[in-house]
Amino acid sequence: MNISSYYHLEQKLKPVLGIGEVLFNVIIRLYIAQIFFRSGLTKLRDWDSTLFLFEEEYHVPLLSSDAAAYLGTGGEIVLPVLLALGLFTRFAASGLFVVNLVAAMSLADLSAIAWLQHAIWGTGAMYIMLHGGAHFSVDYLLKKLWLK
Repeated sequence: MNISSYYHLEQKLKPVLGIGEVLFNVIIRLYIAQIFFRSGLTKLRDWDSTLFLFEEEYHVPLLSSDAAAYLGTGGEIVLPVLLALGLFTRFAASGLFVVNLVAAMSLADLSAIAWLQHAIWGTGAMYIMLHGGAHFSVDYLLKKLWLK
């Protein structure tokens, strides 16, 4: 097979590969959204423990422990909803990337498994930051409506 044959094969497979890319985008958005949303709900369920953890365990730079608790929990509740809907998708993914980075860096002792999880979540968020919400997103629908 020569280069031209590979190119033609790629062009024939492009619609199928495009469907896979769209599905991957939705799956990674929903996966990351549920991880952070559940974490936010856990923090809300026991707010006294959350405040204690931010005072004693999480060492967030540049913020007071109370401010970090409110901002972190708020981000873990609001941003995943935006991400799942695909509304302000890149912004939501960027925010969750920062929340993930701060969480990974502010915990003193993370196991290798925990580092791997944070790396996967960060990579997924970065993928969404670069690619946006794709076809199954509110952003895509709004873009279609406004660019008629």
